[in-house]
Amino acid sequence: MTRKNKLAFTAMVIIGVLILGYSLKDIKLSILIRDLAHINLVYLFVAFLCICIYLLIEACITKILVSSSVKGFTFKDALRVPLVEQLFNGITPFSSGGQPGQLFVMVQSGIDGGKASSILLIKFVVYQLMIVINFFISLLIGFNFVAKKLHYLALFLIFGFLIHLFVIIGLLMVMYIPKLTKRLVNILIYPIKWFKSPVKFDELATVLDKKIDILYAESIRLGRSPKLILKISGLTFIQLLFYYLIPYFIMISLGYTSANVMLVVSLHVIIVMIISLFPIPGGSGGAEFSFEALFSNYITSHSKLVVAMVIWRLITYYFGMIMGAIALIVKPDKVKDPARKN
Repeated sequence: MTRKNKLAFTAMVIIGVLILGYSLKDIKLSILIRDLAHINLVYLFVAFLCICIYLLIEACITKILVSSSVKGFTFKDALRVPLVEQLFNGITPFSSGGQPGQLFVMVQSGIDGGKASSILLIKFVVYQLMIVINFFISLLIGFNFVAKKLHYLALFLIFGFLIHLFVIIGLLMVMYIPKLTKRLVNILIYPIKWFKSPVKFDELATVLDKKIDILYAESIRLGRSPKLILKISGLTFIQLLFYYLIPYFIMISLGYTSANVMLVVSLHVIIVMIISLFPIPGGSGGAEFSFEALFSNYITSHSKLVVAMVIWRLITYYFGMIMGAIALIVKPDKVKDPARKN
């Protein structure tokens, strides 16, 4: 990790501690200890297991996509990809660092940059598509609940849905219209011309053009494998299901066994969509507020609501960041990718 990333990681931990302190300020210590003592550890472990399965499935998806064109890519390196993604998603605004973080560890493993970019784009498009599908289903189930509970959040939901939809369309254009991609890249790298010699700049432009061609070729190759895409889509849907179930098992661990699993899952999908609209890394502040606002009807005890929110953030946010920081220092295995040699 760079010094800047370490500072961002530390800042997010400090912000989390401050939010936790603010949430607990009106709760008596004796009540908090009583609630913690009565937690059902079995269901709490199941909630923790859900995030582990979520990350393992993403590692499987990465390995499947990479192994379709590169031999020798180990599961250890495949697991590093989603873990590092969790870290950089957590310390950058709008989770913008996740994709570059994944690209870095894949190139570090010996995979060609253009091929790695294409694989990540395919994975990201499928992921976004599954999010949109899940979100659409959740809107049908939980939109009325949210609209009645918090009118202003309903507008955020529609806005979030449109953003994710446009992201998918934009990525598909980048993947399957190489001429447009090259034009965009040429516009973006033009300022570099002011600091490099014409020869060096031409060399850079040529290398990037070749990488875009590899990206396009990989996108076409993967796109022509419907069985592979369906397999990845199915795994991604299951992956997200485990993630969305986490609050349900947290609620059961706190004694709220009558919770409607469909509505709880739908509310979590909605919360994740709301978080993606906050520019603060990890949606800090907005995530906690959304969770408390939407689940307060189910978890009537304020102390238990805060405990549920804290456990949820520890599992879905801080656990991934910590594991990502560890994964970043793990030495990768090397693969021999012919595209990288060329």
